[in-house]
Amino acid sequence: MTTTVAPQPTAATGPGPRPRRAGRLTQGANLRVGERFASPGRVVAIVALVVMAVGWLLPFVWAVVTSFKSEASAAATPVTLLPPDGFTTDAYGNVLREGNVPLWTWNSLVTAVAITVITIAVSALAAYALARIDFAGRRWLFWLIIASIIVPPPVLIVPLFYEMLALNLVDTYWAIILPQLVHPAMVFILKKFFEQVPLELEDAARIDGAGRLRVFWSVVLPLSRPILAAVAIFVFIGAWNNFLWPFIITSDASLMTLPVGLQTVKSAYGLQYAQTMAAAVLAALPLIIVFLFFQRQIIRGFSTTGFGGQ
Repeated sequence: MTTTVAPQPTAATGPGPRPRRAGRLTQGANLRVGERFASPGRVVAIVALVVMAVGWLLPFVWAVVTSFKSEASAAATPVTLLPPDGFTTDAYGNVLREGNVPLWTWNSLVTAVAITVITIAVSALAAYALARIDFAGRRWLFWLIIASIIVPPPVLIVPLFYEMLALNLVDTYWAIILPQLVHPAMVFILKKFFEQVPLELEDAARIDGAGRLRVFWSVVLPLSRPILAAVAIFVFIGAWNNFLWPFIITSDASLMTLPVGLQTVKSAYGLQYAQTMAAAVLAALPLIIVFLFFQRQIIRGFSTTGFGGQ
């Protein structure tokens, strides 16, 4: 009877951690063995991003610093970043004292929120109908919406003004709100997102007895929170920053939005650099706060719609 003896582990073949192969990813670094963390391409990308970030932040920093200067320092030559006579809040005091900033801010908030909510409701319903309901003329209606994206908004100012005049809505909140409810680009974005929602989920809800609106409300909308948040932010920012239409449709000072009201304060005192920058900072401050609170939803909305290159 022959007995076979298993080979004993030696130092060369014994148990223990195997040597790491050259093609294996290093733990927690996503870099291959031998690949440098600071590769030339990575360095170039980081430098380019830093340059673009500084280029974007520099005008904002300049506006903030200028708003804390005196009018003499803001208009002095040569231009310097730091004022020789120190910083002051006189420009903000003049804007807040001479203008009705709280009322204008309230008007902007009311109109921007109303525009955002109604636009999301109308655009989402239209986008879902175009994405899921097969009706006569759907293709032509979709191409009409796409074609309306390229129409410049200033072209519609005169017809919209006569429409508001015929409806006796001039100098009202509705005159500011109604013409800004149509956003073909948002309908297009939401339609593309709704088409990515699995049909199996909607079919399962219909089997349980849910109707079309119930499926839209209970299945589609909960899955669309990231894109709805991103679209809401874009619509809100556009409505808040809109100057031309509220300036044309309102003449009552109690209905002026913040950009229009601050423009009247600046015009009353001529060209004053510090006061102009203070008004711009006050108008941009609510948008900065909104972005800081909802930046995660904006980034998630980009990634889910393919805007991020995916």
